[in-house]
Amino acid sequence: MKVLPQSAPLSGEPSGPLRGRLRPPGDKSISHRALILGLLAVGRTEIEGLLESADVLHSGEACRALGAKIERRGAGRWNVWGAGLGSLLAPRSSLDFGNAGTGTRLMMGVVAGHGVAARFDGDQSLRKRPMRRVLDPLVEMGAEVLEEAAGGRCPILLKGTPEPLPIDYETPVASAQIKSAILLAGLNSPGRTLLIEPQASRDHTEKMLAYFGATIASEPFGRGRRIQLEGRPELRASRIVVPADPSSAAFPIVAALIVPRSDVRIEGMMTNPLRTGLLQSLREMGADIDVLDEGEAGGERTADLRVKHSALRGIDVPAERAPSMIDEYPILAIAAAFAKGATRMRGLSELRVKESDRLAGIAAGLKAAGVAAAIEGDDLIVEGRGGDVPGGGLAPTHLDHRIAMSFLCLGLAARRKMAVDDASMIATSFPSFVADMTKLGARFS
Repeated sequence: MKVLPQSAPLSGEPSGPLRGRLRPPGDKSISHRALILGLLAVGRTEIEGLLESADVLHSGEACRALGAKIERRGAGRWNVWGAGLGSLLAPRSSLDFGNAGTGTRLMMGVVAGHGVAARFDGDQSLRKRPMRRVLDPLVEMGAEVLEEAAGGRCPILLKGTPEPLPIDYETPVASAQIKSAILLAGLNSPGRTLLIEPQASRDHTEKMLAYFGATIASEPFGRGRRIQLEGRPELRASRIVVPADPSSAAFPIVAALIVPRSDVRIEGMMTNPLRTGLLQSLREMGADIDVLDEGEAGGERTADLRVKHSALRGIDVPAERAPSMIDEYPILAIAAAFAKGATRMRGLSELRVKESDRLAGIAAGLKAAGVAAAIEGDDLIVEGRGGDVPGGGLAPTHLDHRIAMSFLCLGLAARRKMAVDDASMIATSFPSFVADMTKLGARFS
């Protein structure tokens, strides 16, 4: 598998129609969780379709450091022999998560619920990301933060507790990472962990905990969810099939919509309702997307999608849709640039604390491509150009893989090629992006 070298500028060039079939890589969220629950279960967990990206592989190394035995059996095929709940080992060195915010925050929950201490660290981008809102509830459960950088950032030395306190906790924002960290810590609690979120966020952790044998219940609570977990279950080692990642599929989907005469089939994509906000938004914009061959993989809904070039129109995207498409706003902004009329995306405060300040990064990249964009509070307004996007600029990525892939896709349909300053970080989530898109007819230089 080819990984682009460090500091690798790359351009997306105006291309002919994109045609063919593409199966995106395995879902990153589920890949992280499959490894982590494999660590906490006793016995052998078999994983098929694991995303072999830098982010996920860092989580795998952290699981090894905490006592799991992990073996690669072939492309995307991995075995994990778990240490078992309550039986983790203290790592001998820092846990390096590279750029993986998800892996870092979820593993903080694991460590917090066990009597071990671990130092969490990563690359320059990860060290800028706030961790305090994950750490605060873990401290309530009995964990101790022994060291941290200013503002609750990595490197962080976290000491867990062998008997985490069961708590009732309401998350300040809809965040699957906060929720998952609390639930993973609560697994080793002698009581019940109750969690309320203001809006429903990704529910992969709840589904996978139940799949591995935990007693967990989730029900509507106002506009959000009320989740209850019984501590100290007997987690069963299981077989997991990882479906294709909708966040990665978003790039070829939008590329097919904006490149004239394109007709692309996306295979095996997860269609969990809490991950399909992008599809809903694109359909409202007039996208020609057909759902085919619905099925199931790893306890999640899946389907093939047929996507054809479409004349898009600007829309108003409500703030309450953000949890179901939080990673897809960069590529939605590209679709908006090619639409007729303005698109307003509301309530994007969470984009300020991703791998970069994505809100500012999207706006800067659009302006470099000749597209008018403005930030008003937490809203992003893109003035669509009805398919006529100049391109020709350089989008700074700030070490953000989704910014990089989004502006490379813009270049495929613009009048002139669009460059990004560094494509190396694409390997954190979609290592085969360039190769896969090239097979469909995309051009890069």
